[in-house]
Amino acid sequence: MDPELPASSPAMSTAGGTDGAPERRLVFAFYLTGHGFGHATRAIEVVRHLIAAGHEVHVSTAVPEFVFTAELRSPGLHVRKVLLDCGAVQSDPLTVDPLASLEKYHQTAVVPRESILRTEAEWLRSVKADLVVSDVVPVVCRAAADAGIRSVCIGNFSWDSIYAEYIMAAGYPHRSIVWQIAEDYSNCETLLRLPGYCPMPAFRDVTDVPLVVRGLRKSRSEVRKDLGIAESTKVVIFNFGGQPAGWKLKQEWLPDGWICLVCGASDSQEVPPNFIKLEKDTYTPDVMAASDCMLGKIGYGTASEALAYKLPFVFVRRDYFNEEPFLRNLLEHHQSSIEMIRRDFLAGHWKPYLLRALTLQPSYDGPTNGGQVAARILQDIAVGKKCASDKFNGARRLQDAIVLGYQLQRTPGKDVGIPDWYSLNGTEIGAHPIIENTEKIKTAESCCEDFEILHGDLQGLTDTMAFLKSLSGLTGNELKDSEVQSRERTAASVLFDWEREIYVARAPGRLDVMGGIADYSGSLVLQMPLREACHVAVQRNHPSKQKLWKHVQARQLENTGVVPVVQIVSFGSELSNRAPTFDMDLSDFMDGDKPISYEKAREFFCQDPSQKWAAYVSGTILILMTELGVQFTDSMSILVSSAVPEGKGVSSSASVEVATMSAIAAAYGLNVTPRDLALLCQKVENHVVGAPCGVMDQMASACGEANKLLAMVCQPAEVKELVMIPSHIRFWGLDSGIRHSVGGGDYGSVRVGTYMGRKMIKCAASDLVSVSSTSDAPAQSDDYKEKGRDVLKSEASMEYLCKLPPHRYEAAYSKDIPETITGDAFLEKYGDHDDMVTVIDPKRSYSVKAPTRHPIYENFRVETFKALLTAANTDEQLSALGELMYQCHYSYNACGLGSDGTDRLVNLVQEMQHRKTPENGGPNLYGAKITGGGSGGSVCVIGKNCLQSAEEIAEIQQRYKAATGYQPIVFDGSSPGAGKFGYLKIRRRLIITK
Repeated sequence: MDPELPASSPAMSTAGGTDGAPERRLVFAFYLTGHGFGHATRAIEVVRHLIAAGHEVHVSTAVPEFVFTAELRSPGLHVRKVLLDCGAVQSDPLTVDPLASLEKYHQTAVVPRESILRTEAEWLRSVKADLVVSDVVPVVCRAAADAGIRSVCIGNFSWDSIYAEYIMAAGYPHRSIVWQIAEDYSNCETLLRLPGYCPMPAFRDVTDVPLVVRGLRKSRSEVRKDLGIAESTKVVIFNFGGQPAGWKLKQEWLPDGWICLVCGASDSQEVPPNFIKLEKDTYTPDVMAASDCMLGKIGYGTASEALAYKLPFVFVRRDYFNEEPFLRNLLEHHQSSIEMIRRDFLAGHWKPYLLRALTLQPSYDGPTNGGQVAARILQDIAVGKKCASDKFNGARRLQDAIVLGYQLQRTPGKDVGIPDWYSLNGTEIGAHPIIENTEKIKTAESCCEDFEILHGDLQGLTDTMAFLKSLSGLTGNELKDSEVQSRERTAASVLFDWEREIYVARAPGRLDVMGGIADYSGSLVLQMPLREACHVAVQRNHPSKQKLWKHVQARQLENTGVVPVVQIVSFGSELSNRAPTFDMDLSDFMDGDKPISYEKAREFFCQDPSQKWAAYVSGTILILMTELGVQFTDSMSILVSSAVPEGKGVSSSASVEVATMSAIAAAYGLNVTPRDLALLCQKVENHVVGAPCGVMDQMASACGEANKLLAMVCQPAEVKELVMIPSHIRFWGLDSGIRHSVGGGDYGSVRVGTYMGRKMIKCAASDLVSVSSTSDAPAQSDDYKEKGRDVLKSEASMEYLCKLPPHRYEAAYSKDIPETITGDAFLEKYGDHDDMVTVIDPKRSYSVKAPTRHPIYENFRVETFKALLTAANTDEQLSALGELMYQCHYSYNACGLGSDGTDRLVNLVQEMQHRKTPENGGPNLYGAKITGGGSGGSVCVIGKNCLQSAEEIAEIQQRYKAATGYQPIVFDGSSPGAGKFGYLKIRRRLIITK
């Protein structure tokens, strides 16, 4: 049955008139972002109604003019080409580059800001604009205010909320971009908010309007007749926008008898006979309504028109398109969409998804006249009428701010009540595992009644009890809670066979007290396992008995039949721009009868950035296969739930790796010592993930003990001892809010510089050995010369830079180490830097002197720190310990691994330490340093173990928030490492009913 063509819109009353004849012609200045055509297509609908009412519209945009003139020809329409924002920079149709987007916006809108404001204000006056409309260009709201003209925004998202996520992801220092955009939006009188909206707290007032949808021009039968497609033929429209992708489409990707209509194909793109390239000027809504389903990416245009024309939508997730989760919720609420995993999309496993799409029953029956409604409101505002204000706008802005903040920074211990519309499913996202409330603890303990513990001990850990409670809430296909459940919990509910054993492991994050990046240079390090930890549950099943998700089952039926698979659910993924689930056939890890190379594994996980997180989990399987020769013939179900926040410099990745490998080893009866397990997990991060970290993170997570510092010499991983933290001393972690990444460029370049310095020293020592053997050497005793040659020989063959004492570095080598060197100059002189996990870029300049000096002196500082811990309990002891931490911090900065946020926190600690108070003559806090890989993340603070110290930590939190808008997470407390915890073997108790 053909969908009905929309009825013609009723005449819209015009300025000051009631009979459709305008008293005066209004002038609208409509600014449109250049990001994608979806904004343009909805703007056209609004502009169409304004022009039909007799008004004049000036569209200012970077979108090509033909997009407007092809659909709307009128002397009242004027299109002006201007670039005032840049949207998101895409590397392909599915991936945004957050850092490149921020840098481009900076160049486009921040650098020329004053010129833009002046030019636009003058232009608005020149065209005598009555109202400025923005979708959703920020700066024009301020330009309109400067020109004394009212402004209105229209959209389902705003760039401040989008870029805020980019800043969190990219660690970008120019946070002022977001504040400036939000301030610009605050000049706007109201926001016409479209369905599927993101939180937008910057706007003072909001008016909701219906979906803006283009109407149909032809019926389904007319479109199919024009294309030569029979009524009975199944048709999928392939709609990924205008971004060139270069995907090579194949005939066998479609079910037999299907036709695929390809939008936006280039002239040179070749398609198989069952694919049809649509003309550039094809009217997409008509083709959508004539199709049986759509395969594409979620944007406002595709989502709104799929809803309006009840078209099942098979979508592929995009990275860092932060409007997507909200539009997705809208689609799923109306039973209109299913997700195709990107790996299946790229591999051509389309058939099961397309066939499933036909079973959907889209149910949207809401209004679709948003263009008409928006135009009427704009007209009223332009003639001075006050738009009806939502009396709940204050609550709405607070709600938006909460949800946006919840998206960007999930604070441990804070369970935020999210409204139904904003169902971001935060119940299982890395929240603080320690439950302070006694009633909650009792509830957590009672959940253990649901499981029979066949092996292991809870050890009184309330976070483990809470994890078991979470497991007990998953009961097959039904979930206990009646409220709307997250996708991750829905997937997890069918993950396990509750009649079989499940193995649970736990691994904490770590606080880097001393040592940090000197670990890969062989330093002594001191690490404290945190209270926050990751739990992983693993179950193995024969492939024929494994519960499979629908698309996995369809893939197996289509391909080779029943084979071992891995299915993973990660709680908390959806708020971190990650897919919540991952699956793969274990045969994907095989190349013939051998495991695939680590390089191929990296490529495999990089296919879909939204699922790259799975490398930390699945990578443990490949490492066990490659390094220990383990053969996995059973299928595996893995549930990951981590309370170690990401990007804070507290080893969230190491805790996931260690917990996963521990649980897998328990499930398969592998006897791996905690030390060996840590070394294997380091290989996961180095070779599968591709992050050049040292081993201290994994060692602390695997081998640490509660309330003790793990003293380890990283040569490569020798536990020296477990140092009890004196009862009068306490350590805290304070998060700066600046995202840290071991895989980031700064960390890698500093490591390269360190290894360059080691190579230079070894070569210099070798040259000195040769010189010392000649007769030209200064007169010295034979014994001294022999010992000197032995020292030089040792330095010439030095494996770890930390074996070089500071006095030897200063005496023999410091003056010859350059501050910087280019990659090509180093390679030409020295050949290579002899590091297996980093590569020298010949075109890059590397800092050498500071990265070389740091580990040499850091090893000495850590040795001294460890010795001082056992000294007498005096203020001098604490002062000396604090001074060593300060020295470490500024050495990080010299290497280029500092950040404004961590410097601010360290400075606040110093202010606390040195201020004079009448109540207490002495300090309570004594030192602080940046931790881990640096470049953001957290700082470690040392102080007295007393109430006053805790109060000062809280004061630092508040002062940091007042200065930056971000309240630091406090890491306080310790817990056992994975080795000390062991594992739990559990089975659900049988429920006997009378």
